[in-house]
Amino acid sequence: MMPPAVIKRFFNIFTNKSTSSVGDGTDRMNWHEDFIVELVKVMRPQLYVELGLYQCNLFNRIIPYADSLIGVDIDKEVENYMIKGPKTEFYHQSTDEFAEYLKNNPRSIDFLFIDADHSKEAVERDFKNFFPFVKSHGLILFHDTHPGDDSFKVSNYCGDGYRAIEKFSKSTDEYEMMTIPVHPGLTLCRKRKCQLRYEEERGN
Repeated sequence: MMPPAVIKRFFNIFTNKSTSSVGDGTDRMNWHEDFIVELVKVMRPQLYVELGLYQCNLFNRIIPYADSLIGVDIDKEVENYMIKGPKTEFYHQSTDEFAEYLKNNPRSIDFLFIDADHSKEAVERDFKNFFPFVKSHGLILFHDTHPGDDSFKVSNYCGDGYRAIEKFSKSTDEYEMMTIPVHPGLTLCRKRKCQLRYEEERGN
């Protein structure tokens, strides 16, 4: 069972009672950051990978709770926002280029956050390219998957990436998905072939 203190922190996120330094009780567009930080605190991933960093606000908050972190962005300037240390790596590449890099330098990902190009085609490509590198029962999160109304479906905001989630959700033999329907939306995906991790590990 999840500890009561953790449950309370998740509840506070959705009632705008944020425990982070950016919380001010107003309508917050970045509630997903608090949510992901709390989830990472519980999961304690060995390797956290974030595709699309913006100004590394979320990435830097994850550093205390993951063993290793990789950030990928096409904007070289983003590296200046990253807190450097022995745990962090920055790749100035497109997500397609980084996926090609992983084919020759494979890494096992425990927690993947996809927040780069929000077009349907790009989200589909990122999911398919990185899925093989995610550990069994690892998590994949997608941002901007429930735009609040049609005005947010423009390419420079949520885009139409939510359509990729609709498509993925129809085939769940190897994973399960759910979307938090709060603008701008966050989708959680668990890679799995059976419900219990330990049963899958022993080949049941």
